[in-house]
Amino acid sequence: MIKNETSGSDKTPSFEMTWGSSTSSGYHSQDESDSEFEQYFTARTSFFPKSRKAPVSANVKQDEKVESGKQEPTTAEVQQKVKEYNAQIHSNLFMNMNKDGSYTGFVKVQFKLARPVSVPPPKKGRECAAKKGSAVKRRTSFYLPKDASKYLHISSRTSSREVIEALLKKFTVVDNPGKFALFERSERHDQVYIRKLSDNERPLRLRLASGPNEKVLSFVLKENETGEVNWHAFSMPELKNFLRILQREEEEHIKQIIQRYAQARTKMQGVLAGSTPD
Repeated sequence: MIKNETSGSDKTPSFEMTWGSSTSSGYHSQDESDSEFEQYFTARTSFFPKSRKAPVSANVKQDEKVESGKQEPTTAEVQQKVKEYNAQIHSNLFMNMNKDGSYTGFVKVQFKLARPVSVPPPKKGRECAAKKGSAVKRRTSFYLPKDASKYLHISSRTSSREVIEALLKKFTVVDNPGKFALFERSERHDQVYIRKLSDNERPLRLRLASGPNEKVLSFVLKENETGEVNWHAFSMPELKNFLRILQREEEEHIKQIIQRYAQARTKMQGVLAGSTPD
């Protein structure tokens, strides 16, 4: 069980993720002869996302991007900005100034991951492997709950890459941080804008500059998409598990098509049987 709670805030949301070998809601990898044995617990039954309405999004125009970091503000300006920010907060997620001119605060990151993440196996599994003297690497892969989120307490000097690494560490995710990217999301003039942050950008500075309103600015963790899926980045057990999911989805789709045509055929035959010849 992984329990996600944020200390220092009684209003911060929390959630639990539970898995077990006897209550999996998805598919299991049955091949134990691979050099790397993994068990998969999927919270969804389709590898490809179902068709949805086109999201209200657009490429961020250069002149509409959040302006930040072009001119370093003075300590007095930062203090005033922090004071104004805290005045808009209705919880205890305040920002605090440090003597060296930096400041600390909280950022909320939403998870919108389309693929499963990998974590170490439960302690029982590791103990069994140790008793058997097995050198086989074990881990568990599963889908994070949809729209899960996490609050992080960071510094104004914390980079977006460090935020990603901290998030993965919080959830004990062992995947390469390079597989993920941090995005900023904003709503302006009934349009949604998404922008990928560079590794060196400072999320807390963006938070302070934009204020606490989540519609003005929010952070989202997604896969680091570079076009086509890099299948070479996945292990053999992961690829085999994806193939099983695809086969299951294909079989279900074929079944639905056969049923649809069978129903249409039955209706047409009924109409023909009830009609009188000319």
